[in-house]
Amino acid sequence: MKQNTSHAVMAQRGEPRESLDDFPTPPWATRALMEHVMLYPVDAMSCLEPACGAGHMGFVLDEYFETVTMSDIVDRGAGAQQDFLSTFHAPDSFDWVITNPPFNRAEPFARRAFSVAKVGVALLVRTAFLEGVGRYKRLFDENPPRTVAQFVERVPMVKGRLSRTASTATSYAWLVWRRPLGGAPSRLVWIPPCRKRLERDSDYPITPEAAIT
Repeated sequence: MKQNTSHAVMAQRGEPRESLDDFPTPPWATRALMEHVMLYPVDAMSCLEPACGAGHMGFVLDEYFETVTMSDIVDRGAGAQQDFLSTFHAPDSFDWVITNPPFNRAEPFARRAFSVAKVGVALLVRTAFLEGVGRYKRLFDENPPRTVAQFVERVPMVKGRLSRTASTATSYAWLVWRRPLGGAPSRLVWIPPCRKRLERDSDYPITPEAAIT
C-alpha cells in the first residue's frame, strides 16, 4: 500500500494521549524567541523550564537569564524529576516560565504557569494549538497571549533526539503572555529566517556518522 504523505497526515506527531511527548527543541528555535520576540532585559531574571528533557532549551535560556531552573516528569539527564502540574511552586516564584510543553498538556501547562510566573510565560506550540472552540473558551478568551510569534521557517523535531537534518510538515509558533494577564489584544509577529545565524555546531551531539563527514 502506498504511504499517505499528505500534509494533513505528515503534520501529526501521532502520539497517544498518555504519551510524554519527548520532542527536543532545536536550540536555535529558543534563541529565536530571545533574539526576535522577547526583546526584554532578562539578564537579572529567573526562569523555570518545566519540561526540560535533556536540557536543550534550558541550556540556551541560561545564555540569557541570570538563573534557570529545569525539571521534567521523566529524568532525561537535566534538572529535577518533577511533574509540573502536580508539584507545588509558590505564586510568582519565577520571573518567567518558558517551555515546549507536551502538546496534549499544553493548555494545563499554560494555566499552571500563569500562577508561577511573576513576569511572563512563553510556550512553544504547534500553530494548530490556536484552533478550537473549547480551547478558546477555556484559555484564549480570558487570557489571550500578548504575542503570537509565528516561525516562517519550519522547526524540525524528532522524537527522543535532536536532528540537524530532519524535516517536518508541522508549523510552530511561540505564544508569549505578560502579566497582568488579559485585556490587551494579541499581536501577531513573524520570526524571520534565522536558523542559519542562530544554529551552532555545538548544539548537536557528535555521532559516528557526523564524525566521518
